[in-house]
Amino acid sequence: MEKSKVYFCKEITPENLIKIYEALGVELKGKIGVKVSTGEKGSRGYLKADLIGPLVQKINGTIIECNTAYDGERNTAEAHIKVAKEHGFTSYADVDIMDAEGEKRIPVKNGKHLKYNLVGTHLDRYDSMLNLAHGKGHAMGGFGANLKNQSIGVASRNGKAYIHTAGVTENPNELWDKLPNQEAFIESMAESAKAVADYFKDNNKQILYITVMNFLSVDCDCDAHQTDPVMEDLGIVASLDPVANDQAFIDMIWASKDEGAKKLQERIDRQMGRHILPYAEEIGLGNTKYELINLD
Repeated sequence: MEKSKVYFCKEITPENLIKIYEALGVELKGKIGVKVSTGEKGSRGYLKADLIGPLVQKINGTIIECNTAYDGERNTAEAHIKVAKEHGFTSYADVDIMDAEGEKRIPVKNGKHLKYNLVGTHLDRYDSMLNLAHGKGHAMGGFGANLKNQSIGVASRNGKAYIHTAGVTENPNELWDKLPNQEAFIESMAESAKAVADYFKDNNKQILYITVMNFLSVDCDCDAHQTDPVMEDLGIVASLDPVANDQAFIDMIWASKDEGAKKLQERIDRQMGRHILPYAEEIGLGNTKYELINLD
């Protein structure tokens, strides 16, 4: 298989976000959804509105999100919009909570764990998507970047429960009692991310992938008590291939000479986080082999 191209900028600025988006050489068409994590109330690591806002405005995008499966400040559309406003996103673009009016099933092809994926009905409003992820650790998945942002991130509240339990229940109230073995959860994330990619491709729609690798905490932006970063910022990566982009992020963590990188490596491997990459490649979502193109 030919290597996927991954573009890289070291300095994290609004200008470099636009530069790396343009380097991908694909103009997103029609109504564009920009999938970001709005960040749980109290978290600090989410991508800040003034960092991503200029790019979102340049492509005339709508910020898209879904409600959380856990109890917090973003588990209803009304509360979620309030947090998005407090975090400054509504001053740059409209924010659409995609499962505010319900959900729909989309197919999972050749899934080992999931029979379908549950996404917000508003996903169909969009002709293309920019998967704009924050690369960091994650308590359950080990790490989160483009694959997580497209699986758990695009799933509806019930869909999140379905992925977290590897297809056992759609009920968020039953989620914590029905957690599967870790491998099944990690593979379910890959399957649901591929379902979204396939759904877009089957409807002649495009997805582009960017990950901003800053505020590298071992915790996710969904954590209201997110701990401090454990290592220095790494930069920005972008690709047409989500697997290659996530692989580049992981490789940079493992290549880092920063002492704190070991803490992030330990968190990722404790949760089998790296397993998502070969499994996503195995099911045809993308390629773990890539060519890194430095734009600096």
